Amino acid sequence: MAKSEETRSLIVATAMRLFSEKGYDRTTMRAIAGEAGVSVGNAYYYFSAKEQLIQGFYDELSHQHLTASRQALEGEPDFGTRLKTVLLTWLDVARPYHRFGTQFFVNAADPESPLSPFSVDSTAAREASIGLMREVIESSDVKLDQELREELPGLLWLYQMGIVLFWVHDRSPHTKRTRMLVERSVPLIARLVGLSRLRVLRPVSREITSLIRDLAKQD
Repeated sequence: MAKSEETRSLIVATAMRLFSEKGYDRTTMRAIAGEAGVSVGNAYYYFSAKEQLIQGFYDELSHQHLTASRQALEGEPDFGTRLKTVLLTWLDVARPYHRFGTQFFVNAADPESPLSPFSVDSTAAREASIGLMREVIESSDVKLDQELREELPGLLWLYQMGIVLFWVHDRSPHTKRTRMLVERSVPLIARLVGLSRLRVLRPVSREITSLIRDLAKQD
C-alpha cells in the first residue's frame, strides 16, 4: 500500500475509534490528527471536513465487506445461502461500529448529504455493493427471468439498505433481531426470485423491472 493510502487509512481508523469512545460530536479533527500522529493540515489534506471521514469509513467498510464476503462465498452455489452470507457478513464487519451507527444514519438519511448512499460521493461504495450482489447472482444456480436478472443486483442492494436501516435502530443484544430478519427474509426473497422464471409470473416481474427503469429516468 502506498504511503498516502496508509496515512489515509490510519486517519479513518483513528477517527472511528475516537467516534466510538467519545462520540461523533465531541471528536474534533485536531484530536483525530493528534491521535493519528499527523499534523492537522495533513488530516485536512485527506479529508476537508469531519463528515468526509464518515465517507472514508463507508469506503473502508465496503472494502472489508467485499473481501470477507468473497472468501465466505467461495464454492457455494445456492442463491439463498449466498445472499444470506453476504448480509450476515456485513453485520459481522459492521458490529464494532453499531454504537454510533445512529449518527451516521442522521447524516446519510438527508438526500442532500454527500453521505447519502445515493449521492455522487457514495458512488464507489454503492457500485461495489451492487457488484457484489451481481456476483451473488451470477455465481449461483438460480434460474430467473432474464430481464429481472439485469435489475436484480440493484434491487438486492436496496434490500440490503433496508437491513442496514433496521440494524441502526436495533437495540436487541448483539443485534439479534436484525440477524433474525436476515435469516427469515432471505428465504422469502429467494423463493420469489425463483418464481420469476415461471411463465405465469413473468409479466409481473417484467412490470417490476419496467417500473424500476422508469423511476431511474426521473430527474
